Amino acid sequence: MIGPMKRLLIIWHSRTGAARAMAEAAARGGAAEPGTTVRLVPAEAATADDLLAADGYLFAGPENLAALSGEMKAFLDRTYYDALERLNGRPYAHMIAAGSDGTGAARQLARIALGWRLKPVAEPLIVVTHAQTPEAIHTSKILTEADLARCRELGAAMAAGMAMGVF
Repeated sequence: MIGPMKRLLIIWHSRTGAARAMAEAAARGGAAEPGTTVRLVPAEAATADDLLAADGYLFAGPENLAALSGEMKAFLDRTYYDALERLNGRPYAHMIAAGSDGTGAARQLARIALGWRLKPVAEPLIVVTHAQTPEAIHTSKILTEADLARCRELGAAMAAGMAMGVF
């Protein structure tokens, strides 16, 4: 039996469109699940109040130079003290758009979430675009349907798990 509506907050940042496409795909997946509402908020606009109003989180951002993008990190820094000790045990997952690897940003976000005392409920989803030249790095990214399907599945799994009280 599904209990009261749960609120999934998806915070994203994107320079070239890949992480935004990932976040939007995850939102579509989550919105298709009964018992959960999904809210999609860009990192630049997200606040601690947004975090406090949600029951779980999905973070989507690019890896830049083996770390989270500055805007995503700025969101995390800006909201840390207002959210500290107030999010303990809430579920989260994260998605990283990367040119070649993504593991540096994934580790960084996992470490921050540990400090926030969030509960990881999925392995990081990393989409590698293989952008290696200056031109490829700067251009808008179009993700494959297979990559977008993985993002939809993660959003759906987060929403379903929250709605069923699994996490």
